[in-house]
Amino acid sequence: MDTEEPAPLPLLVVDGANVVGSVPDGWWRDRRGAAERLRDRLAAHGGPAEGPYPGPYEIVLVVEGRARGVASVPGVRVAEATGSGDDLIAALADGARGRPCLVITSDRELRRRVEETGARCAGPRSLPGATGRGR
Repeated sequence: MDTEEPAPLPLLVVDGANVVGSVPDGWWRDRRGAAERLRDRLAAHGGPAEGPYPGPYEIVLVVEGRARGVASVPGVRVAEATGSGDDLIAALADGARGRPCLVITSDRELRRRVEETGARCAGPRSLPGATGRGR
């Protein structure tokens, strides 16, 4: 009888502000609504189809500022940053040590910080439906 526990899913941490801001679709008029649309897209499509780790992923969407108040849904946990979203993302990546972690952001400084923890990074366009089309 096999008593080994299954390996944990790779952790996918999404920089909500950065990903939402990568598409000029009017997100600035309703930041919370834009974050909810991203959350729903992640729930429907998951993480990158091509990337350093095979899916499925445990998905964490980090929101901050006027995007706070977005509820978690099955498949996507929403984490609200009380301060800097980048600090929370870096802490989540650091907490994933020993487990595959992929952070979605195009922020160069944040990429540097999370890569120091051993996490990998990909840009917003790596997500399914990243352009806001084809949902």
